[in-house]
Amino acid sequence: MSTVHLIDHPLVQHKLTLMRRKEASTNSFRRMLGELSTLMAYELTRDMPLQEIEIETPLETTTGKVIDGKKLVLVSILRAGNGFLDGMLNVVPGSRIGHIGLFRDPQTLQPVEYYYKMPDKMCERDAIVVDPMLATGNSAAAAVSHLKNRSQPKSIKFMCLLAAPEGIATLQAAHPDVDIYTAAIDRQLDDHGYILPGLGDAGDRIFGTK
Repeated sequence: MSTVHLIDHPLVQHKLTLMRRKEASTNSFRRMLGELSTLMAYELTRDMPLQEIEIETPLETTTGKVIDGKKLVLVSILRAGNGFLDGMLNVVPGSRIGHIGLFRDPQTLQPVEYYYKMPDKMCERDAIVVDPMLATGNSAAAAVSHLKNRSQPKSIKFMCLLAAPEGIATLQAAHPDVDIYTAAIDRQLDDHGYILPGLGDAGDRIFGTK
């Protein structure tokens, strides 16, 4: 079974609490999400492989370790996943970007795909799938299935702000090889598939559409 990594750094928890407040403006919500995603990106990239290269300092030749950001793909589940991208690119600016467009049918709560676009040579790349909310887990599981079936990256991780126990169970059952990184595991889902206590609809709060 995959591992659930709870990122409980004080700065992450502080910003998440401020984002949860219903009176947080679109501007402040978006800004804090960018800051928080940068902090979370440090944790996700902790085990990225390094290679040694030769460099010239002002005094002599030496070797140093670098990561190959071009081998990393940030896969955004549209539309809310895009809120993670700028913050993560602050840490790994060489990353490629992929998009999977899914919306949740309000009646069945099942994901419906409308867009898929990935960089080439995915078999040589590590993928981080990002979506702020892991609620029912259906969209996340579907996105990872599309990624595996169509692009076959070297590895896949999943990153979210909030996770519900139901969503974690769904994603782990469908993809036991995909580790989950989250800033909080909330209590449960309500009858409409929203996370409680949650923070509302992340997409609406990021883009100011409600």
